[in-house]
Amino acid sequence: MDTAGNRGNVHEATPIARTSKLCYADAMSELIFEVTQEEDGGFVAECLTEHLFTQADTWAELRHNVREAVGAYHFDRPLPASVRLHLVRDEVLAVA
Repeated sequence: MDTAGNRGNVHEATPIARTSKLCYADAMSELIFEVTQEEDGGFVAECLTEHLFTQADTWAELRHNVREAVGAYHFDRPLPASVRLHLVRDEVLAVA
């Protein structure tokens, strides 16, 4: 977070080693992001198959940040056909 308490655009990407045997047909057809909502209401998205991570204050901002992170990560290769955002809700119920 910055000094104003905003998350900003946080992206982490680690390139994968590519060999000459790989071609454009090897592109993944779908990336899946596991999304969790933080206590303060913000969202965190982590890709399950690539080293991608981003966060945002709103769902709309998260969608934008995920698209931006995926585009940056795949700048030198084809984009996946789709990106799935899987919202995980963790709720603890008290049993009285």
